[in-house]
Amino acid sequence: MFMKFFFFSILLFLSISVFSQQKFSKEFSFVTDNDLYVSKEKDRYYSNGLFFSYRYVASDFKNLEKKIIEFQLSHEIYTPYKSTVINVALHDRPFAAYLYGSVGVLRVYKNEKILKTKLQIGVVGESAFGKELQEAIHTIYNFRSPDGWKFQIRNTVAINFDTEYYKALGTNKTKHFDSNFVSKLRLGTVFSEATLGLMGRIGFKELQPIQNSIAFNTHLNNDTTSYVRGIESFLYYETSLTYVAYDATLQGSIFNNDSPVTFKPNAIRFDIELGYKFTAKRCYFGYAYHFHSNKMPNLRFDNGNNYGRIFFSYLFN
Repeated sequence: MFMKFFFFSILLFLSISVFSQQKFSKEFSFVTDNDLYVSKEKDRYYSNGLFFSYRYVASDFKNLEKKIIEFQLSHEIYTPYKSTVINVALHDRPFAAYLYGSVGVLRVYKNEKILKTKLQIGVVGESAFGKELQEAIHTIYNFRSPDGWKFQIRNTVAINFDTEYYKALGTNKTKHFDSNFVSKLRLGTVFSEATLGLMGRIGFKELQPIQNSIAFNTHLNNDTTSYVRGIESFLYYETSLTYVAYDATLQGSIFNNDSPVTFKPNAIRFDIELGYKFTAKRCYFGYAYHFHSNKMPNLRFDNGNNYGRIFFSYLFN
């Protein structure tokens, strides 16, 4: 599926003959994660994610290249090794759903550094409607109805503060390859973890600087920014190591022990994401393959987990 999407994307990009250099200051974006995007045969662990975002360039960004404000509505679904595990003794991870809204600020510095901060507020548990959404998805695809959600992580308040920091490490002379340092920190009642990693791009065209690229969601501009919208088409990778202190989708609420199935997470997790993104007039598209090592011990399938990610964004003023 990835190769079909990849070659379709290349053909679509090559078919674009005119691309006017404009400034777009706002965007709507949609990202969807699903293990269905990498395999029709499996439906386990991180099963589905939906992320709807609205971003715009702030009018005041003194001493910055630009400042971008983001509002996001998100939903995540987690299941055991399959979505129909009736016997609770066979659950190798809990059923869990996470529904939240967030507001974020992306500060883009002139010295090729980016700092993103985000506050998430929502709920983990029955009130996140994971059972209902997964049933709807399975009905659409004519899959077997999920069974086992009555043992899901119980309701708990979700408040998380997340930060991401990127710094350009360098590009080659033709500006078709680059490397960037990545660090992330998440603290709250859902996820508490710290990440270090590297992210790089391989461009089919000259790469945009990190201050103006769809790779970092820094491509929005208004009349006071230094950049215009550029043509982008690149492969990318991001690889990282994460220390995990807490995961409410595995351990339940930090405030009580009400959840019937809980597990302690592995302290270290390895992630790698490989993908392709490109611009097309007012839009950008992308696909990524994501793999991570086991999030907890004694999983029925203990060779890590993978899923696909699809990106779409529409820009306007």
